[in-house]
Amino acid sequence: MSWRIYFEEIPSALMMKRLRKVEYLRNFRTMEQFFQDLKTGDLPTYAWMEPRYYSLFNMPANDQHPAHAVNEGERLMKTIYEALRASPAWNDSLLMITYDEHGGFYDHFPTPLHDIPNPDGLVSVKPAFNFTRLGVRIPVLMISPWVAKGGVMHGPTGPLPSSQFDHSSIPAFLKKWQNLDDYLTKRDAWAGTFEDVFLSLQAPRTDCPETLPAVPPPDEQFLLQQTMQPLSHLQQTWIGLARGLSNDGSGVHEQLQTEMEGVSARMPACLVCPAC
Repeated sequence: MSWRIYFEEIPSALMMKRLRKVEYLRNFRTMEQFFQDLKTGDLPTYAWMEPRYYSLFNMPANDQHPAHAVNEGERLMKTIYEALRASPAWNDSLLMITYDEHGGFYDHFPTPLHDIPNPDGLVSVKPAFNFTRLGVRIPVLMISPWVAKGGVMHGPTGPLPSSQFDHSSIPAFLKKWQNLDDYLTKRDAWAGTFEDVFLSLQAPRTDCPETLPAVPPPDEQFLLQQTMQPLSHLQQTWIGLARGLSNDGSGVHEQLQTEMEGVSARMPACLVCPAC
């Protein structure tokens, strides 16, 4: 199964050691190349897209992490959707938009705590945690001409009575869709999958909008403040990753203070881009 990771600045997927192989270098492409690949129909079976994690004044971060402008993330989603909608791939595609956390909003729904398998038998000691529970809910959008208009999935139908939708539902779905040999861990073997979302239509819809509403531009003063705000721990981690990829162990990233400084510091990560 073919795959690619499209990124704006640095692909955080490189945190995973197994992806840092020479033979995988050409699986990493810029977001600019993603839009070209859409036009030419050169998409892989599975594509993962990463936003911008740092702000320059003319290129604001669009990852929606605090304290970045939420509307820039909305603009990224709009741009991706409209490009996909206009591409040859539209009738054979599923665009999934999801988050890795809930954003700090209160969730009135109690988190599932029972009959949830530890993924791989590993546990945390400090702090003690055995990974046999789920967390708060996150939003997921499934966008496709094969998805019925206005549909909402409230829960899975298996494979086990305690199964829930969670992040591992995505690799669980990929395993079933591509008929892969095995699951990754006990967690994705347990997770509910979402193929039912495609089963109600006999043909792709033709009423999906070609364009989405315009996103209001962010305040220029706010953008300037973003570029000068202190680096987060997450941003510092990615700078360290970029330094490691370029064999620069100088530790210079520890002296950086602002996002604007961080943008230049993570530039060695462009080495993973085959266009270079």
